[in-house]
Amino acid sequence: MTRGTSIRIVTGTATVCVFDPALVRHKLEDDCDWWSIPGAELAAVNGGQVAFFNVGGDGAYDIALHAELAEPHASVHLAIVSGRVFIGAGEDVTGGGLEPDTAYGGLFVDVPVGGCRVQARRDGHLIRLAFVPDARSSNAFGDLVRI
Repeated sequence: MTRGTSIRIVTGTATVCVFDPALVRHKLEDDCDWWSIPGAELAAVNGGQVAFFNVGGDGAYDIALHAELAEPHASVHLAIVSGRVFIGAGEDVTGGGLEPDTAYGGLFVDVPVGGCRVQARRDGHLIRLAFVPDARSSNAFGDLVRI
């Protein structure tokens, strides 16, 4: 993964998602908005399949990648099985017969296989993310993750 990389994404769901497409391929034939049900979103986050970061509003966000964040607003443990994750708008998560691509935004980055902690910090329309190796790959959130 290239630290210092930045991209712009546009979300109509007030959500940024980070995930290894190999872990949610089973959702390919599910509804495209399967994750918009809070219980389904929370189950995917707690299972380490997808990090959904609710950003509070639709629109354009700049995403910047860092090696680590000193004061993240949230940290989500994520499983990585393919060595490749997608970062994009929530509506780009696998579902409805579609898998993520970068045609309409988003970015694929290479990360080590195993568990990682996705740190997130939001400063207005700038979202900083860091992927920190971690033995843990699941979570125990009681509510949706907001930054």
